[in-house]
Amino acid sequence: MDLEIHPDQLKVLPHHQYVTAEGLSPSNVAPSPIDQFRIWFKQAVEGGVVQEPEAMSLSTATPAGIPSARMVLFKELDPRGFVFFTNYTSRKSSELLANPHAALVFYWREIHRSVRVVGTVEKIKQEESEEYFQSRPRGSQVGAWASKQSTVVGESEVHARLHRLENKFSEEVPLPEFWGGWRVVPIEVEFWIGKPSRLHDRVRYLRVENSPDDHPEWKIERLAP
Repeated sequence: MDLEIHPDQLKVLPHHQYVTAEGLSPSNVAPSPIDQFRIWFKQAVEGGVVQEPEAMSLSTATPAGIPSARMVLFKELDPRGFVFFTNYTSRKSSELLANPHAALVFYWREIHRSVRVVGTVEKIKQEESEEYFQSRPRGSQVGAWASKQSTVVGESEVHARLHRLENKFSEEVPLPEFWGGWRVVPIEVEFWIGKPSRLHDRVRYLRVENSPDDHPEWKIERLAP
């Protein structure tokens, strides 16, 4: 990437072209975006070249429509949707509680692929959060207790709290009542492959209105680059 820098301005100059052999169209994707994502994610992981394929951008918004975005880690895919875990008192969770809609973006730069998801959100069952929490390393478990996520803290305050909790939880660390999983139930999913001259391949799935969350029907269409 080349930059053009001026005292009050920075410009990103044209950079490399995408080169991908495979094509993407409604005729060669799975009937369900869940199945198609499973195929692509498996390829991203097994190829060994994508760094953190589970990293995704999560966008939320207040009831007034003011958006915010951050990077989180995708953890589970089930027939209903995409699951991630977080503090239920964080900014993201507060916005999801007030406005239960979200957007996700996966960008796998190394293989020139991207997936965009728009959907409604729901908390997963407590026993599912419990199962995942107990699979985490002990440090991450205690860290979930120590961090009052998104709140203003003093210097070294979190580390001091962490030290106290490490002593308190000498054995098993229980699931915090303020921590758990969210599921994004998709109503729209777009798959993208980078192509030369910005003539990218884009395929979008739109959930048919009133079709059930557990067995939704999908309209599949190609989008202009």
